[in-house]
Amino acid sequence: MAPPSEHPDAPANDPVEQSSPAGVARAAPAPGAFAAASGPGEPAAPASAEASPLSRQASSRPRGRVVALTGAASFLGRNLIGILEEDPGIARVVAIDIKPPDTGGSKLRLHTVDLTAPASEERVAEVLAAEQVDTLVHLCFLSSPTPATAWAHELESVGTMHLLHGARQASLRKLILWSQTILYGAHPTNPNFLTEKHPLRADPDERFFADKMAAEREFNAFGAKAKGTTVTILRTAPILGPTVQNYLTRFLARRLVMTMLGFDPLWQFIHEVDAIAAFKLAIDGDFPGTFNIVGDGVLPVSTIVRLAGRTPFPVLHSAAGPLVAALWAAHAAIAPPSFLRYLRYVCVADGEKAARVMGFRPVYTTREALLDYISAQRLRDVRLLQETPA
Repeated sequence: MAPPSEHPDAPANDPVEQSSPAGVARAAPAPGAFAAASGPGEPAAPASAEASPLSRQASSRPRGRVVALTGAASFLGRNLIGILEEDPGIARVVAIDIKPPDTGGSKLRLHTVDLTAPASEERVAEVLAAEQVDTLVHLCFLSSPTPATAWAHELESVGTMHLLHGARQASLRKLILWSQTILYGAHPTNPNFLTEKHPLRADPDERFFADKMAAEREFNAFGAKAKGTTVTILRTAPILGPTVQNYLTRFLARRLVMTMLGFDPLWQFIHEVDAIAAFKLAIDGDFPGTFNIVGDGVLPVSTIVRLAGRTPFPVLHSAAGPLVAALWAAHAAIAPPSFLRYLRYVCVADGEKAARVMGFRPVYTTREALLDYISAQRLRDVRLLQETPA
């Protein structure tokens, strides 16, 4: 994972992954359901996304549900907004972010809130009460590691605390958190498939993992105390698809792909369409607890590299750590050395609980998600498809 890569974009309260889909069918997406991220210098958002003062909003009980999203300008946020806009059962969609999403329509209300600010919890409480929000979806997390660890901590760990302090003052029916299966950690003692009962054992010294695990603990503590509030945590496998861009897609986009000499662990993915569908399912139904959201099947790293048309570059794991550490310090690596463990040991999750309890069944397998990404990446390789930054 050492080849040079661009520094991750600063998020609008979250540089979460990618840009695109809305639904689980393979048919062409509905207009407005998916949208590419705005590029530098593009207009902020349509006028319909402009929020009026709180005193002019939500003066009466809405006829339908009101869903609020943090990280609304991220991949998950803007595509969920596109879906919710088209749902007749949704009265309002409330975007809580420092940047407007580009998929807003007539239902969207934008509230500029910086979750890293000390006063943000009061602002969150005010917005949730004024908009009469019944469901809050927390998506304000990084999809790729960043050397700016202090800022990442403020955004993810401290920001989650601010959000939940504000949520305690509102009468929420549902809280949904985005998490990731890589938090289980890659270990030689891992079983073939990790269930939701297994502990999170990702490297606690790596901020990318530690802050997300802290957010899960905060949500679980909130759920244990909150009466009448359903708390759902969705742990997605690494997300792939034709419009995704994160540390994994940058890793697979290199001509030479670093592998660990003598190791060939299994990986799994979730297609971007299926990831969005899982969140919509959680918004529509009541599913308390934690759920792994994964695609069917697994693939060894060697097969993934071969299917991607890349050349493996095997490195001794004893030499890879210092090399990647130096490149990461120089902002020239895709991920820090802690990610090298995933090139040595298995870390794949069992999606049986999500299928049984939520009724979630992915449309794309792990292999199909990879092939869909590869098809788009080949076009990007020959400059026929413009990349969309996360």
